[in-house]
Amino acid sequence: MKSINLNIKLSILILFGLLCQSTVKSQESLYPFSDKGKYGYINKTGKVVIPATYEFGEKFYEGMAIVKTGGKRGFIDGTGKLVIPAQYDSKVDSYFSDGLACVKQGGKFTYIDKTGKVIIEPKCDFAYKFSEGIARIQIDNKFSFIDKTGNQVIKPLYEGGFDFKEGLARVKLNGKWGFVDKTGKVVVDFKYDETFEFSEGLTNVRIGDEKTGKWSYIDKTGKTVIPGPFDRAYTFSDGMACVRVGDYKTGKFGYIDKTGKMVIAANYTGSDSFYDGMACITSSPLSGGTLKDAKWQYIDKTGKIVVSRGSDFVAHFEKGLAYVSYDGQLNYIDKTGKAVWTAGDKK
Repeated sequence: MKSINLNIKLSILILFGLLCQSTVKSQESLYPFSDKGKYGYINKTGKVVIPATYEFGEKFYEGMAIVKTGGKRGFIDGTGKLVIPAQYDSKVDSYFSDGLACVKQGGKFTYIDKTGKVIIEPKCDFAYKFSEGIARIQIDNKFSFIDKTGNQVIKPLYEGGFDFKEGLARVKLNGKWGFVDKTGKVVVDFKYDETFEFSEGLTNVRIGDEKTGKWSYIDKTGKTVIPGPFDRAYTFSDGMACVRVGDYKTGKFGYIDKTGKMVIAANYTGSDSFYDGMACITSSPLSGGTLKDAKWQYIDKTGKIVVSRGSDFVAHFEKGLAYVSYDGQLNYIDKTGKAVWTAGDKK
């Protein structure tokens, strides 16, 4: 009897171990890659986990990724299994967010769950993903917002609108941008010519036209906390924000902290926000405000160049890897600049 009980316990432990391994595999960070016109996925070591068989593949969100096959899009899980059939049209804001995905089929937008079941069928001209429990939709060229029951929580009043971030959404009324909360209450007045979403408690706003207008940063009450003024400003990420000093033709980019202090000097002709502790920058020459054949390197938060080899395009780090192009060849690199995967590798 003891022997039988031990065998049962051992079997349960083995089964539990296998289930844990399966769960770990399905939760493993996977990265899309393209090789010879087909898309697949690698893990963080560069090993191909899902072979390149798809016409297109996007990042994983909430354990699922949208892929294109046979001209339509469906969803795969972390094992590569197509769990929601490829039946949806291509041009749609369709990845899982808040447990739902916005998809389009036959000209109609719907929201589905992770089994493919239709949860919401909004009557609209266009629909977008959920963010913080709210999704924006367009009705007769006006933006409205719905909750996860499909109930309209903000009426279609606005000629422009974006997702909720940190509890607020930027919306446009009578040509100016402001912010509303999830009840539709206006919390930042409509007085800005351009704004971005809130990030780390602040957002960048512009008064004036695109070329000569000035940028500053406000908090969620609308109070100006970093006055600048800056010739161009971007959202905060990793505690820092990219700003431009000078006009769009000759200006240079640097980085400020949340006090507005320039912590990395404005020496770059092009730059991207910090992600995962690294930022993509270039010192390639400007010609009439346009970069020609730019090569992009990476700096850390002290401004030190840590990856000197120049990529053909801007690419930010995510969970330790960045997808770059060296002289036309695609690579995933780690934070030391080492290639963990190169197009054409068989590993």
